[in-house]
Amino acid sequence: MKKMFHISLSSHDEPLFRCEEDLNYGFNCLALGVLETDSALLAEGFLSTHFHAITQTDNPGEVMSRTRYAYTRYFNAKYGRKGRLGQRNGFILEVDGFYHRLAVLNYVNRQGLHHGVVPTPFAYPHCSVNTFFAETLGKKQTPELLPDNQKYRFLPERASVPSYRMSTSGLLLREDVLEVAQVEAIYGTPRNYLFQMNRIGDEVMMEEQTKESSTSPLITLDLIEKGQDVSALLRSNSGKYNPNAITDVELCGLIDKHFVPKYFKGESVYDSSMSERSRLYAVIMRDFWATYHKYTTPAQLQRCLVIK
Repeated sequence: MKKMFHISLSSHDEPLFRCEEDLNYGFNCLALGVLETDSALLAEGFLSTHFHAITQTDNPGEVMSRTRYAYTRYFNAKYGRKGRLGQRNGFILEVDGFYHRLAVLNYVNRQGLHHGVVPTPFAYPHCSVNTFFAETLGKKQTPELLPDNQKYRFLPERASVPSYRMSTSGLLLREDVLEVAQVEAIYGTPRNYLFQMNRIGDEVMMEEQTKESSTSPLITLDLIEKGQDVSALLRSNSGKYNPNAITDVELCGLIDKHFVPKYFKGESVYDSSMSERSRLYAVIMRDFWATYHKYTTPAQLQRCLVIK
């Protein structure tokens, strides 16, 4: 039987995903990486600066490599960028033991909540959270489907996914890609799933993990989100949410669609010089709240303008 792994790729100084289209394409690349390595995908979550995936596989490094290579080619071509995308090494962790696996599934499904971009886990669309017990919980959707002969527009060159349907937004349907029945069996019931999605803090989950024999380290938010501000994540995990804070994807959208055409000669942030980006940074920081009534931070704006 294939082992279970948590894999993650992060970028601390520039977004990996600048818009909804990028987030969808990233998921499609992960689905292909899983399919091409004869692996299984149990859960996933995509944020602007990183993604997480829970896979059953014989070769987690190959899943990561294929996903990263396909997505980087797309991103670099789209934005006129060159070079490696994200950290040099992704994060791979084998997860063994029922409660260890439950904890890692919880953290990945709660991505939007603990990163503070939504007030509840179910409000975040770019992860697997709404795929499980969908019909029972009233989350079942029937998106308009793209004809098979149009799927190529949202996939790497020569990719083939005959068994997966795709929505007209260019996203492979999560219910086709994910091992839904297996994950639902781990949670047991819809009621327990709701309970797990609303748990606060690490303490009880850590206690559960210490009672079982496992080769895995304790699965905590600190371990899963290495390199992140864990104190901020824990605040968000408790339901702290600021609707006036702009997300990276929203901010990148403003930059790419409004500021780049107005201030730069090139077609993307990557076509401009660092001095041009720094001048635009000063303009946006000065006028942003008055114009858009949303909060941004210096670190967030530097990240979205790729000022390193």
